[in-house]
Amino acid sequence: MKAAVYTGEGQIAVQDVPTPELGAGEILIRVEACGICHTDLKKIEYDLLPAPRIYGHETAGVVAAVGEGVSKYKIGDRVIVFHHIPCRNCFYCSRKLYAQCATYKKVGVTAGFAPAGGGFAQYVRVMDWIVKDGVEIIPDGVPFDRAAFVEPVNTCLKAVVQIDPKPQDVVCVLGQGPIGLIFTMMLQRIGCRILATDTFQTRRELASKFGALGVYHPVTEGAKLEEMVANLTEGRGADMVIVAASAPGIVDQAIRCTRPGATILLFAQTSDTERIEVSGASICKDERMLTGAYSASVDLQAESARLVFSGDLPVEELITHRVTLDEIRKGIDLALHPGEESLKIVVQPQRWS
Repeated sequence: MKAAVYTGEGQIAVQDVPTPELGAGEILIRVEACGICHTDLKKIEYDLLPAPRIYGHETAGVVAAVGEGVSKYKIGDRVIVFHHIPCRNCFYCSRKLYAQCATYKKVGVTAGFAPAGGGFAQYVRVMDWIVKDGVEIIPDGVPFDRAAFVEPVNTCLKAVVQIDPKPQDVVCVLGQGPIGLIFTMMLQRIGCRILATDTFQTRRELASKFGALGVYHPVTEGAKLEEMVANLTEGRGADMVIVAASAPGIVDQAIRCTRPGATILLFAQTSDTERIEVSGASICKDERMLTGAYSASVDLQAESARLVFSGDLPVEELITHRVTLDEIRKGIDLALHPGEESLKIVVQPQRWS
């Protein structure tokens, strides 16, 4: 089969690799669509894991083979797959901190080499504990590229459930890339009053379409954002801020926008090298809650699938580019260096240009 292999030092090469062989309890998926996610981009750009690897984890496709003992799925089933599933029995699972579970940290989907998701390949092997709890059937009529959003939607839903916004809460979403826009969609469904920022005009327009009351350029219109927040809250400040982008000073901006007692969620700050310096009093004396959310929740798997499959979240509108496997370098470069016309990029490994 063909696969886009990470060969080290930021390089990707499409190579012929063996189609994975199955063990008992496993399934093989023919990958029809896989979204490009920024966590994979960081691993490629910054050489975070040793090569070779085959990345890609927002995976949708068709069951092509089943291992001994598999009865839950059959050849021809259309499915999405999560690459992490927790043990449900450890200290962290008992507190629903699934992303900290040792079993969850193991990747259970591979196209070869060290398991790394594998969705940038024509076939992936799904290991037995993922088959048990980490696969969802795609209903007839749902396109694969829409279905590939289930995993990122889950990560956003997990964060929203964690901070628990209420109707009429004023919530700022800083950053309107694919993740920020999914947050905006979700908050609009709750009935929040949403304000958003992004440097790209096209993304600001989409944020308005999806329910934001005001959308601003974070550099040139930061004062307008703070003025709008004050107008909506009788001068108090926003009830919550979701930091869905990573940029110098963005957490300071979140603090300036919020009232005492507000919640600030860090969602894009996943790098160990990133440092944040804030006033201690702005957290302690003003009783703000600074929190983080990372990865997906198995408890929300079915609901995230429903939101995507039903069309309740119009995630297909976020797709700007669909690339073939041999065009993956173009797709990665677009995702690493987005412009006005690029948003979500989906790889379709069965196509060939």
